[in-house]
Formats: sequence, structure tokens, C-alpha cells
Amino acid sequence: MAYLFIDESGDLGFSKRSSRWFLFTLILVPNERPLEKVIKRARNTLKKKHRNVNELHAYHSDEITRKRVLRGISELNDLQVFCIILDKHKVYTDLQNQKNYLYNYVANILLDRLHESDVLSKDEHLDICFDRKDTKKNLQSNFMQYLEGNIISKRNGKVDISLCASHQKKALQAVDFVSWAIFRKYEQSDYEYYEIIKDKVVEENLLFP
Repeated sequence: MAYLFIDESGDLGFSKRSSRWFLFTLILVPNERPLEKVIKRARNTLKKKHRNVNELHAYHSDEITRKRVLRGISELNDLQVFCIILDKHKVYTDLQNQKNYLYNYVANILLDRLHESDVLSKDEHLDICFDRKDTKKNLQSNFMQYLEGNIISKRNGKVDISLCASHQKKALQAVDFVSWAIFRKYEQSDYEYYEIIKDKVVEENLLFP
């Protein structure tokens, strides 16, 4: 059994205010409990008035909390990070208005790279959890159908794919911190947080569609 938790950073806009980079980050673990404990421990160290927040987000957290979470993740055994990074400056003009296609395409490339890495056997049961950021049901449905059609055809083992709310899945909060750290490296040229978890990064690939 393998658990995969996937989050995104950046945006798929193409205005002057948009990010240059968009990326998907995947954490692969044999057990989600250690990830959950990292988040629980970090929450327990917060000041009392902040402990009732629904979830931890790297963007809204202070430096101490960010480093505490990332160090906790870096100390976990059998944890691997995969990342696919889209340079939006390289996206063809005709694709810039097809955000749903780009989103699905980048996510699928990430999972393809995971399969090609041979870290999973084709018979292994996969539990894949995406952070549910888009509330539009038709987009969620299309996204799920797209991934299921591409993943299941490549595997013999059972595959469970779900869109999860990060306030209910603490492991998704953990991958949010990792994804944020990698995004900072590209968008801000800030390597400070990335350095904490870089030894866990198995693949970090740039995508130029």
C-alpha cells in the first residue's frame, strides 16, 4: 500500500500579477500517520489563540512554524518527494486560455514520472489524494475522470483517487509546506526552506509544453 498526497503551488493565470511558475508536488509514503503527527506537533507549539485554526498553511505561517514542519518532514523515513514545474513563459499562446487542459496535463505528467521511476510496483495498491482547491463540481469530475483513465490503464493493482479537503487531511497540509518551499525556490530564488527538504526530493522536473 502506498499513499500519495498531491498539492499545487502558483497559478495558471497569464497576467502581469500571475506567478511565473506553476507546480505540482507529490509526497509518497507507506503510512500517512507520521505526516499527520508532524502537523499535530507543529500545531501544539502554536500560541493558544492560534491553535483553533482549521489547518496550517505555509503561506500564512511564521518562519518558526514553517521550519518546524519542514524539519519534521525531512526526518521521516521512507518519504519521497516528486515535483513537476511548469515554466509559464514557455506555454504556447493557444494553450494559455485552456487552463483546465493545462492543469490536467501537468498533473498527469507528474504521475507518469512517478510510474517511470520504478519506485512503485504495478501491483501495488495506491491511495491518491489531491487537495480539493476548485469548488466547481464539473471541473472536479472532469479532473477525476481524466486521471482515472490515465492511471488505471497503466496499473494492475487497485487505485483509489480522491479530492480531499486539506482541513480534514493533515497529510495534505504537510505537502502544502513542501510545495511552498519548492515554489519559493523558483518564484523568489529563495533556497532557505528548500534546503531543509531537498534530500527527500527524488525527482524535480521542469516542464516546457
